[in-house]
Amino acid sequence: MGDVFVHNDPGGLMIDPHRHPFFSEAQQAIDDARQSTPMFVQEMNGFMMIDELEDPYFEETEDETNMRSMTTSATQTASGGSVATSRKIKPIKHPGLKLQTPIAYQRDTDINVIPIQRDGMAVCEKCGAIGVKHAFYTRERRFCSLACARCPTADAPPSQLPKSPNNFLFQSAPEMNMGQVNTIKVHHNLPPLPPPPPPLPEDEPLFPPDKKTQSHLVGTYEWIDMLSDPDFTAAPVSAFAHAPMSNCWDNITVGMKVEVENTDCDNYSEGVPDSFWVATVLRIAGYKALLRYEGFGQNESKDFWVNLCSSKVHPVGWCATRGKPLIPPKTIEDKYKDWKHFLVKRLTGARTLPSNFYSRVHENLKCRFRCDLNLEVVDKNRISQVKVATIKKIVGKRLHVKYYDADINDNGFWAHEDSPLIHPVGWAKRVGQTLAAPPIYVDRCLKGLRDKDDATEDLFPLHNSMGYHTGFQRGMKLEAVDPLNLSSICVATVMKVLNEGYLMIRIDSYDEDLSSPGSDWFCYHSSSACIMPPGFCELHNIRLTPPKGYDSTSFQWPEYLVETGSCAAPPGLFDIDSTDHIFVVGQRLEAADLMDPRLVCVATVSKIVGRLIKVHFDGWEEEYDQWLDCQSPDMYPVGWCELVSHKLEGPQAGAASKPSSQQSML
Repeated sequence: MGDVFVHNDPGGLMIDPHRHPFFSEAQQAIDDARQSTPMFVQEMNGFMMIDELEDPYFEETEDETNMRSMTTSATQTASGGSVATSRKIKPIKHPGLKLQTPIAYQRDTDINVIPIQRDGMAVCEKCGAIGVKHAFYTRERRFCSLACARCPTADAPPSQLPKSPNNFLFQSAPEMNMGQVNTIKVHHNLPPLPPPPPPLPEDEPLFPPDKKTQSHLVGTYEWIDMLSDPDFTAAPVSAFAHAPMSNCWDNITVGMKVEVENTDCDNYSEGVPDSFWVATVLRIAGYKALLRYEGFGQNESKDFWVNLCSSKVHPVGWCATRGKPLIPPKTIEDKYKDWKHFLVKRLTGARTLPSNFYSRVHENLKCRFRCDLNLEVVDKNRISQVKVATIKKIVGKRLHVKYYDADINDNGFWAHEDSPLIHPVGWAKRVGQTLAAPPIYVDRCLKGLRDKDDATEDLFPLHNSMGYHTGFQRGMKLEAVDPLNLSSICVATVMKVLNEGYLMIRIDSYDEDLSSPGSDWFCYHSSSACIMPPGFCELHNIRLTPPKGYDSTSFQWPEYLVETGSCAAPPGLFDIDSTDHIFVVGQRLEAADLMDPRLVCVATVSKIVGRLIKVHFDGWEEEYDQWLDCQSPDMYPVGWCELVSHKLEGPQAGAASKPSSQQSML
């Protein structure tokens, strides 16, 4: 499994995936080491399996025929004429775990053959171990491990410490009288010394940032109380196509091994981790995982929840590549005498994260857009049109836009980068939608000109891939989710057919605004899950909101069509068949309140009908629920807000009504 370095108390323990006790090549990720590593991982579907390999360690040899010998009159006197043997580099051999680490040489090793530059070398004042200086403990780099640093003499200043027999390693060698040199024999097959190892990689900055340093996260909801409920279930990350890491989350499984900070130790300091240990994933809820330190068995007293995409969780082998110690938790430090045997048994054949997991997380968090780009966005104050707006802020791929003519006190509008409510520059002209924009913008669009800050079609890949039917006609009747009351599905009418499959829909439940005809229309794409054929609600036992003047208990579609002289949109024009989504009623998630889209709230899946998912905001009445497409970018896994540093609104206990903003698209 690779060398493990354990001290008697058990001290600092390190696992390194490299064969040589001091690497002759640049340090590499575990999954790149493979055939040259004592403890290596096989990559499977992007994730890794930990294997154990036996590796011969460097031993001292006495082969006189393969030696470089040096003879002087001084050595002849001291050795009685015998030729001194040379040494190969030897790793420290402590009981228990053996590790190849940056502190890997015994006290009697000839420093002339250690591949560490002299100014980067250090010797432990307690045990004499030799290694790379930056891997040592204390500000003066005096000790090789916490075990040595905790010894009774550790607190004494260096000047008061007794002289160690190993101090000669850094003393100047006495000058030799060259006349005393008799012979120098050089073995021609002696391999050159390997180059010094590269510096260890720096730790990643804390991610996500500590919420205590983020003023906008004051009062954000923590899932911990709900997570402690054994019946708690969360929608898996893989259910959200737009969520970071969703395409590989199925490889994150219960039983995986990771390295995390060891908080069960004497010198624990929040924010400055200096000891780590291996833990096992016990439960997974969205991005959150319940971990248990290895060695605790059935003892759950130190179990803890973490966000698996945070920089606090690492693949097995991460500590070794950075020269950090693995230290058993204080609660169980005396539970096993042979930690090597225990860890070998627990780690061999287990799965861990790929070494590039966090670079992939950050890559997945990148937004296609940037601030200051112009786009066309649904006008929150007049939903029948789009208005030119500019991106002012981006949080977790959610765009905060300001309309071009917005008042200084206007809060703008929030939408995900995949939202159907935002469009590229020129979209309104192309499809025939009403546009509110400054004259210079309209003139540019008419001429087909683009500014460097205009959002172009390539930033909207989902728009370009949407198929649609061409059979819709003006006056057809259907059922549609009310854009101003997303908990209701209503009788509606196709008022206008636009280009590229877009439709202008009017909800028949409202009085028509004669002073501003068309102001209450809303644009849906013909492929949207939010429009359904007549009879859909009755078929699926969903309450249908009837047209103005009709009673919901007695409304019948055939009678209404005859009375209005209209026809029903054929079922074949709708995409209502269920996709292969994996949502289940009762699952928890985080969802944007589309009546106030700046808010992301704790929510529960309350009903599923084909592609439609009804989301209930915990603590609020059902009238504030939202019908959403199963692929809606406004739903997120548990832990998403924490991951992107977005405030999460908690359940409202006993709330009787939603804020007044619920009555608008704000």
